[in-house]
Order: sequence, then C-alpha cells, then structure tokens
Amino acid sequence: MTHPQSPSCASGPAAPPPPVTAGRPPELLRLSGGLRLCRRRPGHAPALNRALVANLDHLRPWMPWASEAPTMARTVELTRAGTAAWEAGTDFLYLAGLAEEPGSVVGAAGLHGRIGPGALEIGYWVSERHVGRGIATAAAGALTEAALALPGIARVEIRCDEANAASAAVPRKLGYRLDRVSEAAVQTPGQTGRQLVWVLER
Repeated sequence: MTHPQSPSCASGPAAPPPPVTAGRPPELLRLSGGLRLCRRRPGHAPALNRALVANLDHLRPWMPWASEAPTMARTVELTRAGTAAWEAGTDFLYLAGLAEEPGSVVGAAGLHGRIGPGALEIGYWVSERHVGRGIATAAAGALTEAALALPGIARVEIRCDEANAASAAVPRKLGYRLDRVSEAAVQTPGQTGRQLVWVLER
C-alpha cells in the first residue's frame, strides 16, 4: 500500500483534494462465506485498534504505518479523517468482518483517490489469523466492481512491492494485468523498492 504525500504549506493552507467521483460506493458489501465489508466509522475505533495492535508484527514488513502501535486516540483520529474523506468523495474505507466473529475486525480495505482523475487504487490487509481464506481476494474483487460502477471511474489499480507475493496474488486472481514495475522509496523492512502496478480498466 502506498500513501499520499504530506501537503506543502509553503503557500498557505493546502486546499482539500477534489472528489474523484460524484457517486459513493455501497456502505455495506455482503460477500460469500459470511464476509462483510462495512464503511469504517469512528465507532469502530476500539475494534480496529485491537486488530492493528495484534497484527503489528504481521503488517510491519509491508505497511509503513505499522512501525509502531497506534494509540486509541490516534485510531479515533484516523477513523474521523476517513469519515471526512468518504463524505468528500476522495477515499472510501472499509473494515472486514466475519459472521462467525461478530464485532471483530479481520482486515481492512479501501478505495483511494490518490492516483489521478478517473481512477481509484485498492489497498487491503488481512489479520494474520485469517490469512489463506481468500478474504483479501474477495474484498478486492467486490471493491473493484464497486469502483468501476462509480461515475467517472474507468480504471482501478492495485500496487504492492515486488517481494509481497501474497499481495500480488490478489490482482492476478482477479484478472488485473501487470502494467509496469516502478521504482519506489523503501519504507518498510520487507520492501525492495520495486513496486508492481496492476491495472484493470472498465
């Protein structure tokens, strides 16, 4: 997963990014096997914080934000920012849960408007305890469909480090094509600096 750069303050406060679409994806996606993706809200902060803390070692090789355990206050701040981004039409963040584990967070996924007009990037992670169950593939598949149904969106991308074989398997299974391999700054212990860019177009 990549992250947007911090806005420059050289010329005063940065303007909020423009919406990437006039539409909004469904707030709840029910998938097979009891999997559900629900829009992330501030009320989810306690369950999300527990999931993040429990999976730090699992996520640290690939996720820059997993370098240290988030405080509850920080998680609340992030969920509020995610709510604002949804309402602004720039990012659409979800939590993954299973019917067999009500109230728990087994992963997260999102549509991110950080790759230019007419396109959304999908990011995802799954808790270590639930790896191998197809959760990331099912979530990314549902979000691909939801993204391409939005007005003005004609392309979806999934980006991951070349060494992250598990993450790269997801777009491959979903019929994405490998568009290019680009150079990227190394931000985590597992990254090589070679980023795979997978693309699926309407």
